[in-house]
Amino acid sequence: MLGKTNLAEAAPESSAKIPSFDLTRQNAALKDELMQVISGIIDGGHFILGENVAEFEKEMARTCGVRFAVGVANCSDALYLALLACGIGPGDEIITTPFTFFATAGAIARTGARPVFCDIDPATYNMDARGIEGLVTPRTKAILPVHLYGQPADMDPIVDVAKRHNLYVIEDAAQAIGASYKGRPVGSLGDVACISFFPTKNLGAFGDAGVVVTDNADIADRVRMLRVHGSRKKYYHEVLGCNSRLDELQAGILRLKLRYLPDWTARRRQIATRYVELLAGTPQVRSGLLRLPVELPDTIHVYHQFTVATPDRNRLQEHLKARGIGSTVYYPLPLHLQAVFRDLGYREGAFPEAERASREVLSLPMFPELADEEIERVVEAIRDFH
Repeated sequence: MLGKTNLAEAAPESSAKIPSFDLTRQNAALKDELMQVISGIIDGGHFILGENVAEFEKEMARTCGVRFAVGVANCSDALYLALLACGIGPGDEIITTPFTFFATAGAIARTGARPVFCDIDPATYNMDARGIEGLVTPRTKAILPVHLYGQPADMDPIVDVAKRHNLYVIEDAAQAIGASYKGRPVGSLGDVACISFFPTKNLGAFGDAGVVVTDNADIADRVRMLRVHGSRKKYYHEVLGCNSRLDELQAGILRLKLRYLPDWTARRRQIATRYVELLAGTPQVRSGLLRLPVELPDTIHVYHQFTVATPDRNRLQEHLKARGIGSTVYYPLPLHLQAVFRDLGYREGAFPEAERASREVLSLPMFPELADEEIERVVEAIRDFH
């Protein structure tokens, strides 16, 4: 395992720039093992839906505490195929959050269904469950919460609404592998869940990759069929699916990296704790100018991002950039104001908390190899911001 000593050894010189995210340190530490995996797959000559995919699916099912996992080409497809597997289609409505990556609502629209947005909790940036009940109509077929930035959504009230109205719960867990809610892993909290392995995720492939996880055998079977053009038997097609398969190279790389995920998650949480300890005493936080992330009780936040918020976001980002410190805005325009969703009829002011978040959030450097000295430099730069 990549221990703390290795992480410290990977730290750059104190004068070096601090990136928002850096894969080179992780890749350097794992290079020999990665090359062995890749070489073995090349020598084996099997590149699509082979042994590594099958084994990785078993490992992911265990990780998420469910019976089934189906590897697909990316998490956007995972969401789309999960929706299709639940029978979602034209005329249906899916309740989700307007403050997330586009793929969440994009997948809903791809099925022909309509995204119906619910504003967010300003403390967690996740969908505010208190607003869901009033959005349910006879057309509603599912609720699609997002575990944003690695923080589990408050799932109990979401599931309660779903049970009362006989709705599916589809978790967008793209950013939250390894997180848990009241002792249960993310991915096991609804009917089906989708996880991303985009290279920058907590568990990242060397390209696009995703997975659908579920305890429901019928949903798993339908996703397996849909990912290969709607076919159970080669060249015989039962439904209209697509080509969305996880390939062997990505599965092999992810199997190797999955062994390190607990250590990486622990380090992310250490980094978050250190940020909070150091930032709590700054004038910016004490005055309320800067808001720190909130971790809900009985949850494990995996800090895909360490996201702060301030009305002075753009100026703070420029201040950090001038100090050689990277930062990123996730996300600058909420989904209900995106041009592609103009026909949904939402206008500015419809979801004030999501709109406020889009103006104020800023994600600070966060990756397991981030050194303690770098954390201190980030905090010092914030302390000097006026």
